[in-house]
Amino acid sequence: MSRVRRFVVVAAAVVLTLGAARPFPTSVPLPDDFWPEAIAIGTGSTFYVGSLKDGDIYRGSLRSGEGEVFVDAPPDRVAAGLKVEEDWHRLWVAGGASGHAYVYSTRDGSAIADLVLTSGPTLLNDVVVTKGGAYFTDSFNPVLFKVPIAPNGQVGTPVAIPLSGPAATVAAFPNLNGIDATPDGKVLIVGHSTLGALFTVDPSTGASRTITVTGGTLTPGTPDGLLLDGKTLWVVENFAERLVELRLDPDLTSGQIVSATTSDLFRVPTAVAEHGDRLALLNARFDLALPPPFGPGAPPGTEYDVVQLQKP
Repeated sequence: MSRVRRFVVVAAAVVLTLGAARPFPTSVPLPDDFWPEAIAIGTGSTFYVGSLKDGDIYRGSLRSGEGEVFVDAPPDRVAAGLKVEEDWHRLWVAGGASGHAYVYSTRDGSAIADLVLTSGPTLLNDVVVTKGGAYFTDSFNPVLFKVPIAPNGQVGTPVAIPLSGPAATVAAFPNLNGIDATPDGKVLIVGHSTLGALFTVDPSTGASRTITVTGGTLTPGTPDGLLLDGKTLWVVENFAERLVELRLDPDLTSGQIVSATTSDLFRVPTAVAEHGDRLALLNARFDLALPPPFGPGAPPGTEYDVVQLQKP
């Protein structure tokens, strides 16, 4: 190998090594006045955040911190919880009080579906996607909504799943909030914000049972986004500004709190997503004001960001 060629190869290796060692930013900025509520992780370090203000979807990189508005949503839309469905390159979005769910292409941001889940008073809060369907929580009513997904990826007709058991408790707003599922999709896990409680739900029947929490308690009124990571369940406590780690028993009947992370960077986080050994939390800034129809919304010029931290 010539001396020049050897130099080029070594230089390229150094550049690649430095690039690989580049740390992920602790804070990833979002557009001012975006009013975000949830975060979803896509391919690689790509993340998506939806706006409660106008339904727009922001797409960015957890590695570089750069991004831009990916979906300029039609008027009157709202984006609450969202999840990426990698198999079919789709982004599922809970439409809040609209009663709608929206589906966008993660390839180009084009609209795939606008689904009416309910016409009654509702707050479609969060969503999880399994092989068999997308499931949405309703923070007003004791029900889940399912949008079936066929083996060929075809989106089916939405159906309501009335809940029974403790997850059907309707208390002060909000009720059911975060949701996740076991890898096989046979068990859903939901959080009840007002009660500060967690439940498993059978998606085929709506029957629920309590997950007994040991080693401490969840803060009533604050449990929000959930993330199931193997037998670890991460619970975001919004106004308490904590990220709680629970170690679940194999049968999912109980879970022990093994850590509770706080940070000066937390500013009422509402959702958490996983990227390798890192967690990304979305700061919703609800301490400034709740979004309509529950409040006036944050004042003009409010800054938002995504906080990244290593798993404890």
